[in-house]
Amino acid sequence: MMYLLSLLMVLAGIFHFVKPKFFLAIMPPYIPAHQLMVALSGLAEIIFGAGLLFENTRSWAAWGLVALFVAVFPANIYMATSDKFKQFPKWILYARLPLQFALMAWAYSYA
Repeated sequence: MMYLLSLLMVLAGIFHFVKPKFFLAIMPPYIPAHQLMVALSGLAEIIFGAGLLFENTRSWAAWGLVALFVAVFPANIYMATSDKFKQFPKWILYARLPLQFALMAWAYSYA
């Protein structure tokens, strides 16, 4: 399961650079420097996801992912509560919120 989390995080991080418009759209207006934040969060996902693969970096990578999931939670709340995302059913947007806690627990299991 650790390899799956690693793969998911690295792919998600890559998508920050391949499809930045999606990630820019979910940034709450009160967060500054949207492009920088999208790039930094994508880079963090790649680094922490890859860090899970190595025993000597696994713990710090897991803690980094937990912190990252906490840091991006406002974007998930914004996406669920904003009218900008009508292309997604509301229940899916709200279902993503508890998923964030499951991701935190999954990452924490490797800390």
